[in-house]
Amino acid sequence: MPAAERVPLCSVTMWLLLQSLLLLASCLPSAAAFPKGCYPSEEEGLKTFRCSNARLTEVPRDIPNDTNKLFLDSNRIPFLPRDAFRDLPLLLELDLSHNAIASVESGAFRGLAEHLHSLDLSSNRLVSVSKDAFSNLKAKVNLSNNPWLCDCRLQELIRTVDLAAGSSGGIVCHSSAQEEHVGKAFLQVIANTDFCNVYKKTTDIAMLVTMFGWFAMVISYLVYYVRQNQEDARRHLEYLKSLPSKQRRSEESSTISTVV
Repeated sequence: MPAAERVPLCSVTMWLLLQSLLLLASCLPSAAAFPKGCYPSEEEGLKTFRCSNARLTEVPRDIPNDTNKLFLDSNRIPFLPRDAFRDLPLLLELDLSHNAIASVESGAFRGLAEHLHSLDLSSNRLVSVSKDAFSNLKAKVNLSNNPWLCDCRLQELIRTVDLAAGSSGGIVCHSSAQEEHVGKAFLQVIANTDFCNVYKKTTDIAMLVTMFGWFAMVISYLVYYVRQNQEDARRHLEYLKSLPSKQRRSEESSTISTVV
């Protein structure tokens, strides 16, 4: 084949190879899109995304939506916002341990209720979390090694979630309204103390005190009103006595009818 014919053929081949590579690259997730220290892998047949020790300060937004296992442990994430994982419908395991999480917004785990079976929030900075944050979640939850405030809110939370096996002993009272509870396992404390019942009694007493206060104010006002009117009537009668008798009788009748 003449050289003039071989050159165009070679160019066409190279062009087709380049187009194929570009098409293949567009079909694969770009590693450059992932945060530094994060990478996808496959473990035991499950699609895994690891961001352990990646110095993250928030939940990444570009996690592949077919991820089954997500590791965000040992980072600096301070809180979990609403819908933080809404684009991960196939997520089975979520590890958020050893972060700085102090707040979990209601709806943070929305969209995970059907599939998620393991949630690790151990070794964070959780003090108090509403039970609504875990609404409809069926996963086994690890809440150990957090500085919990032992109160009715924590009691309601523990009753709502399904604790991971062996993790309940790590839920310890870091603070409490009653000093003797500090340092004790929460499940041990609520075996003898119903925080929600104590709270209800305190609320009832406060309500009774408030109602009594209002009642006392109303009675005081009525007594003042009656006394004030009696004093005004007495002064008016004394005034009438100083008037001529005919005019006095007519005005006395008017005053008496008004008082009655």
